[in-house]
Amino acid sequence: MVDQAEDLKRMMAEDTKQNSQGGKKTRIITISSGKGGVGKTNIAVNMGIAYAQLGKKVIVMDADLGLANVNVCLGIIPKYNLYQLIKKQKTMKEIIIDTNFGIQIVAGASGFSKIANLTEKERHDFIKELDVLGYADILIIDTGAGVSQNVLDFVIAADEAIIITTPEPTAITDAYGIIKIIATEINNPKLELKLIVNRVNSVVDGRKVAERVINIAGQFLNIKVDNLGMIYEDPIVSQGVIRQTPFIHLDPKSKASISLKHIVSRLEGIDYKDGGGIKNFVGKLIGLK
Repeated sequence: MVDQAEDLKRMMAEDTKQNSQGGKKTRIITISSGKGGVGKTNIAVNMGIAYAQLGKKVIVMDADLGLANVNVCLGIIPKYNLYQLIKKQKTMKEIIIDTNFGIQIVAGASGFSKIANLTEKERHDFIKELDVLGYADILIIDTGAGVSQNVLDFVIAADEAIIITTPEPTAITDAYGIIKIIATEINNPKLELKLIVNRVNSVVDGRKVAERVINIAGQFLNIKVDNLGMIYEDPIVSQGVIRQTPFIHLDPKSKASISLKHIVSRLEGIDYKDGGGIKNFVGKLIGLK
């Protein structure tokens, strides 16, 4: 596993080192979770769109190779996906999909579990194909839930690994579990580990969950986890899932959308500016505080 992870890390670092448009290194962000059902894929897709709205070239790659859902969130039926890439039937350029939301995606291969256990040659060929993605400013990798070898390989190659949890006790426990495995099995001191608490009802609830995970990780694992923020429980999210349209597109002013824009602004180290004057300011005070 170490060799595989190191190969992926080295190749992705080299292949995305120079952005062909501006000479900048592609920023690689993995989105992971300890358990399924916490909104990981939805966050990955909507985060990609939020980045695109900042003028970034964004690719969201669905690396949940057994249960791929990125394309489902966007209402897209891909003609080709990672299965054809792994089988060398198509190249990366041929499977990249443009969307109507300002981002591109690389669809995963749902229902094909063998992809999660590549041979050495398949792994090497796959890593070489990642060179094509070097033109992007942001590469968001939606990994599978849990702590499979595939997940850990992508995490070690990333600049930032974002763990998604919810206030549910099982989700919190599993979030700590994946953080523990990352801390003990991945030797990457430059990796920035971050936390998002999804589906919170208040700032207080979100802060309590984040502090609990972060404090335990620091005390028992001696690892720093940054609190990126929280995303509010919001009916617009489920509406987006049903309509297969990202919630940030359905209602840019919703609680969930504003929460996510704040998170992306924090990732970019910039102040969130939404405009809208005093009416918008008062609305956010009432709705979000």
